[in-house]
Amino acid sequence: QVQLVESGGGLVQAGGSLRLSCAASGAIFSIEVMGWYRQAPGKERELVATMTSGGRTNIGDSVKGRFTISRDNDKNTVYLQMNSLKAEDTAVYYCRTDGVRANAWGQGTQVTVSS
Repeated sequence: QVQLVESGGGLVQAGGSLRLSCAASGAIFSIEVMGWYRQAPGKERELVATMTSGGRTNIGDSVKGRFTISRDNDKNTVYLQMNSLKAEDTAVYYCRTDGVRANAWGQGTQVTVSS
């Protein structure tokens, strides 16, 4: 079992920045991929960004060039630096891990961008 604790969400004006953090505990040795997804009201959950333990990234088209994912394997933590935020980035952001018996979702953290 993997447990995830997210932090860093909040309210920000358009054009501003936020940094999300997600710390994993439990069966951390089985985690291969860590990342972020988001879900806006009335929409499906979508990929924001993921990173493998080897550093390979997968970035959603809607955030390329604005969001950066990073990962500290020693701290079992993944970060999402969000710059040039837009109103359409408003959503609940979920941390996600994938691995052998290490699939887990965080509780979600709200990000609201005011225009």
